[in-house]
Amino acid sequence: MSKAYDVIVIGAGAVGTSCAYHLVKKGMSVALIDMRDVARGSSSHCDAAALLSDKQPGVDVALGYDSIRRFLELQEELSNPFDLEQGGSLTVCETEAQVELGAEYVKAMQADGYDFQMLDKYEMKQKEPFLADDLPGGFWSSACCSLSPFKLCFAFVDEVKGKGLDVFIHTKVTNILLDDKGAVCGVDTDQGRFTAKNVVNCAGVWSGKVCDYLGLYFPVEPRNGIILVSSQTAPMCHQKVQEYGYLITKFQTGFKQDPLVEKYNVTMNIEPTEGNNVIIGGSRNFTGFTEVADINVIRAIARRAIRFFPILKDMNCVRAYQGMRPYMAEHLPVISAVDEVPGFFIAAGHEGDGIALDPVTGQLISELVAGEKPHKDISEYSYSRYKGKGPKA
Repeated sequence: MSKAYDVIVIGAGAVGTSCAYHLVKKGMSVALIDMRDVARGSSSHCDAAALLSDKQPGVDVALGYDSIRRFLELQEELSNPFDLEQGGSLTVCETEAQVELGAEYVKAMQADGYDFQMLDKYEMKQKEPFLADDLPGGFWSSACCSLSPFKLCFAFVDEVKGKGLDVFIHTKVTNILLDDKGAVCGVDTDQGRFTAKNVVNCAGVWSGKVCDYLGLYFPVEPRNGIILVSSQTAPMCHQKVQEYGYLITKFQTGFKQDPLVEKYNVTMNIEPTEGNNVIIGGSRNFTGFTEVADINVIRAIARRAIRFFPILKDMNCVRAYQGMRPYMAEHLPVISAVDEVPGFFIAAGHEGDGIALDPVTGQLISELVAGEKPHKDISEYSYSRYKGKGPKA
C-alpha cells in the first residue's frame, strides 16, 4: 500500500487532531496516523481545562491566551460541541507566604493586561463556599475555560474527515523517509508506506522516539499524572479550583511546601463535570512509560483534596486514571520546523498544556507548513534551542 498526501501528522491526540484540522483548512491533504486511536493517549487521561492561571508571565501565558481566543472561535466554527465554558478559575493559597508570592504573580499578569484579581478569604469563600475555613486567600482569572478534551479531538476529526483528511488508527510509524537531498518524502508504517513532503510529529510522550528515526535530539520525558473521579454529587464546586502549590510544583521554584506534596509530588485541583461528578488531581512523577496508577499517590491526592475541600471526606472515589504528560525541562513546547530536515515539523512537549494549547498549536503549524509567517512570534518554541546538543542518553 502506498498513499500520497501533502502532510502526514503522527499522533491523533489533541495537538495532532488540531494540526490535522488546521492543515486541511489551509487546503492540504492530510493523513492522520496513530498507533492506537483518536484521543486514546494523554488526551483522554487528563483534566478538562484551558487555563491562564497555571502559566508563567511572558511568552507562556501569551500563547495560552491566544489559544483561549481560538477556542472561542472554534466553538462557532466546529459542527460538533466540545462543552466549552469560559467560567474562570480560582487559585487558592494555603499560607500567608503563598498569598504574598501569589500577589507578585498577579501583579505581573495584570501588568501584561490579563484579568487577574486577588481575593481575600471572604471573597474566596463567596465563590467556593465549601473551601476550608482557614485558607487565607487566593486569586481568580476570568479567561480560563473548561471543555471536553475527548469531544474536542473528535470534533476536529469529524469536521474534515473525508474532506481532505484520512485517518489511520492502529497504524504504527516505523521510519521517516528522506529523499536523496535529505528532505522528508514519507513514512513507513506497519500497514504500508505513505508518501508526503511534510511530516508533523505530534506524538506526545513518544515524540522523542519519532525523532530517533532521524537521529534528532529531542529530550521529552513522560511525566505521569493521576486523576480521581468522585461519585455523583450536588454541586460542591463551581469552577476549576487549584492550589497555588500546583504552580510551585509545576515550575519547581523551590518554595517550601506541605510534606505530603514534597513526598508524592501531588497538588490539589478540582473541577465539576457535566455528569455531576468532580474530577480531582493531581500528581507529577517521573515513572517512565507506565500506565498504572500508584495507590499511594491516589491516597495522597485524596488527602490533599480533603485538606482544601473537607466535604470530600464524605464522598466516594469511584475510579482513578493515569496519563503521561510530555515533559520538557524548559516548560515550553516545541512548535517548529526542523531546519536540519526540510519538511519535518514538531508540535510536542506541552506537558500538561496539550489541551490548553492545542488550538493555537494547530494554527501555528498550519502556517509553518504552508510557508506563511506565523501570526505570532514563536521563536521561543523553536527546535533550534537544541542545536549542537548531543543524542539522548
